[in-house]
Amino acid sequence: MSERTGTGDAADDVADLGYEQARDELVEVVRRLEAGGGTLEESLALWERGEALAARCEQWLDGARRRLDAAIAAGDADDTVEDDTVAGDGAPRED
Repeated sequence: MSERTGTGDAADDVADLGYEQARDELVEVVRRLEAGGGTLEESLALWERGEALAARCEQWLDGARRRLDAAIAAGDADDTVEDDTVAGDGAPRED
């Protein structure tokens, strides 16, 4: 894992991270904060980095939720069309 934590702005490169990368780095930030031993300044930088990483993870999860909702809605729309055009036995309806 790279040592990005504590250098520069907390959100410098977070926008470029994939979900797994952001999550793994967030786990490391939490571990370091829980271990303590750093200065107040270091702890604040870690906290800010953790906040940015958590927000990035949330963005990924929100996007995944939107994609799932869209796929489910598209599937429901397909089912509705099928219900209107197919008899109960799966054969086309003869109107």
